[in-house]
Amino acid sequence: MKNKTIYLDYAAATPVDKTVLAAMLPYFSDKFYNPSANYLAAHEVSEDLKLARQKVANILGVRSSEIIFTSGGTEANNLAINGIMSQYPDANVVVSSTDHHSVLEPASKYDHRLVPVNQKGDIDMIALDKAIDDNTVLVSVMYANNEIGTISPVKDIAKMIEAKLKQRQAGKTNKLPLLLHTDACQAGAYLDLHISRLGVDLMTLNGGKIYGPKQSGVLMVKTGVNLAAQILGGGQEASRRSGTENVAGCIGFGTALELVQNRRSLEVLRLTELRDLFIKKLINTIDGCVINGSLSRRLPNNVHVTFPGVDNERLMMELDEVGILCAVGSACSASSDEPSHVLKAIGLSDAEAESSLRFTMGIDTNNKDIDKLIGELKRLVFTK
Repeated sequence: MKNKTIYLDYAAATPVDKTVLAAMLPYFSDKFYNPSANYLAAHEVSEDLKLARQKVANILGVRSSEIIFTSGGTEANNLAINGIMSQYPDANVVVSSTDHHSVLEPASKYDHRLVPVNQKGDIDMIALDKAIDDNTVLVSVMYANNEIGTISPVKDIAKMIEAKLKQRQAGKTNKLPLLLHTDACQAGAYLDLHISRLGVDLMTLNGGKIYGPKQSGVLMVKTGVNLAAQILGGGQEASRRSGTENVAGCIGFGTALELVQNRRSLEVLRLTELRDLFIKKLINTIDGCVINGSLSRRLPNNVHVTFPGVDNERLMMELDEVGILCAVGSACSASSDEPSHVLKAIGLSDAEAESSLRFTMGIDTNNKDIDKLIGELKRLVFTK
């Protein structure tokens, strides 16, 4: 009899919730119409799309007009960076050194500054303050890191930017905006997303990380922020992102976001207890293992650990053979032979980075799974 598969890579992908799937299915068959068409059936689909947009807006505490549906987090991040920076070719953008490649790569096309982090992955606030000058128009800092789980102080960063903008406006010589974007793809199921409490101008979310469909996402753009469209065509999404709407994906995204936010309090409590138990057993069982990332400001489902002297790819494959699925790093960078830029940014050597694994828990993870994992790690790591 085959053992149960223990999935511990929820940061890479989540299964689609049954409620989400049920909400999506009609838009593949009975309600397949293009929402831009003029007949009644299409108008009904257009109304359903409006309801999905409003559902997302309500959770974020914004107007529905501030929600842009995208094909996922990567497109939303690219739209945020390019949509702002392409309008100010002589200005600069400031980004965290541990941000996702879908922020770092578009930012690299412009005058950009990378802000360092400490060994826990916390952004250096003094360095951030110095990096923002009179020519900065955009700051982008990931809300919660996809590899090591460290949560950024987005509210504090927003206050810093607000103060700098007031100083800039008081000078009356610089009319450049100063905006804050956050990639909240990993935060969607676990953290507060209310825009007024966070103080951000743009926010990225990804359906594939919140038990919704892959290739669904959102970029929230506050009213008054000028965003240059990057996909041109029929003028959908208020001319900010053209292309026939992925109605099923949008419906699925809205349903998924509502589900994870409604159950967030209880699920965060459950996963935090499970995460802390996992870390405690790891430290007590595996000599020399090191937990990467902040222990105090950390996603409730993330455990990133270095096993010194152990080949992480081999260990990952050996765990796979016994039905335990985890990751050596970000799934988006799985094809790269280079050590993780996040792990290098927090000071790990190449050898340490290549001895590290990421375990991310989710809705189906339980205590028995953790016990099974600890037992297999003890067997595999101690027998190297």
